[in-house]
Amino acid sequence: MRIFLVGDYKTGTGPANVTKELLKNLPTDTLFLKTNSKVTRLLEIYWKTVVAKFLVFSGYSRQNIFGMKWARFLGKPAYYLMHGCVEHENVINGVPDKDMVRKEREMLKLAKGILAVSPSFSIWLKAHYPEYKEKIFTLTNGIDWSSMKEGQKRRKDGGEYRILSIGGGMPRKQIVKICQAIHLLIPLVPQKKICLTVLGGEGLDTKAIRSYPFVQYLGVVNEKRVEEELENTNLFIQDSCFETFGLAPIEALLRGCDLLLSRQVGALCILGQTRPEDVIEDDKNEKEIAEKIKIQMEGGNHDRLLSNIDKESTSWKARAKELQDFLTGRG
Repeated sequence: MRIFLVGDYKTGTGPANVTKELLKNLPTDTLFLKTNSKVTRLLEIYWKTVVAKFLVFSGYSRQNIFGMKWARFLGKPAYYLMHGCVEHENVINGVPDKDMVRKEREMLKLAKGILAVSPSFSIWLKAHYPEYKEKIFTLTNGIDWSSMKEGQKRRKDGGEYRILSIGGGMPRKQIVKICQAIHLLIPLVPQKKICLTVLGGEGLDTKAIRSYPFVQYLGVVNEKRVEEELENTNLFIQDSCFETFGLAPIEALLRGCDLLLSRQVGALCILGQTRPEDVIEDDKNEKEIAEKIKIQMEGGNHDRLLSNIDKESTSWKARAKELQDFLTGRG
């Protein structure tokens, strides 16, 4: 069985990192793109599709559409590893793009199978694209545990309670809702000074987020600064209304933070046993968010969540084996 894994693995984006990790853990004869020129990449796709038994296209692009069509012409099974849904996400973020939507929809149509990067995303896709529900499957993102630094849980002292969220002003991350929740909570805990640190780029919600006096808006920072901020944080919150996976909560947990995540965060499947106080069921309900922040302030869930993670079954080695088994079973 020879696999041709097509997609970016160099740029450091989320999808590129997924492709890179799969390549590191798949058999050494796995084919992938080596050239940078658009013309030579098309030639690579043309030839390597002929040689491969299975094709997996990571993400959508014009070159991947070409590869899908060529694979179909040759009768080769081609699968679409789907990291997100731009048709939905771009509307939420106020930046619709018809060309991106067209490419994404063509990938959905051409693929023999669609691999969603979390169980919750798979369920969502089946509900929103019922015409493709019979060919939607799950290949959950793995975690590169060896490269992730694990810190000690350190209770920050005194009257300050530090919260952090990543996503900047992107509406999909709903950091404004976190601000509203903290605004409700502050009078209930007068003995505590609550500070919300926000990381990430500018977006439609940036102005509203910055209007709250307890917010420290740092914008885009380097990896070292992210680690430093997490180490000085009590609680990491991700209240996304749509999040197909999301590695940031796992990184925050490893750096010693308690977690509060919306039900929409795909990475919840990595955490194993969660309790009601760990999960925001209604991501638009600031009262629920405030109540659950207060619970975390009183106790915390870091040790429990971290101890329940099965690192072996959630590793990229396990995910690569899962992909091979899936392709063999379908082939």
